Amino acid sequence: MDIESFRDYCLSFEGVTEKTPFGKFARRYESILVFYVLDHMFCFFDMDDFTSVTVKSEPEVIEELRQTHYSVSRPLNQSLRHWIQLDFNGDISDELIWRMVAEAYRLVRDKYTRSPRAKRK
Repeated sequence: MDIESFRDYCLSFEGVTEKTPFGKFARRYESILVFYVLDHMFCFFDMDDFTSVTVKSEPEVIEELRQTHYSVSRPLNQSLRHWIQLDFNGDISDELIWRMVAEAYRLVRDKYTRSPRAKRK
């Protein structure tokens, strides 16, 4: 898995933007690249240490993956309870990582997309 292909994949989803928002908190976070849909994060990784990606997920999926893969862990920021870190070059396939990124995108997009009925109110 290479960083440019991964970045291109994330940007291939409709309405996705990217930012490096965490440098303002600490210089060591300047290299964290975050992908957004509807102004909400769905995945991020460190451009200087491209060894893992952190994605938004459902709690039951997180638990299942943590029980079945050693290269799946909690993100460094423990307050991100609906997030999971997927380590590259471990026992999780690139195909599953791609699917987890796509699911993270859908999860966030669907949560923040209002239904036509809600827009009329």
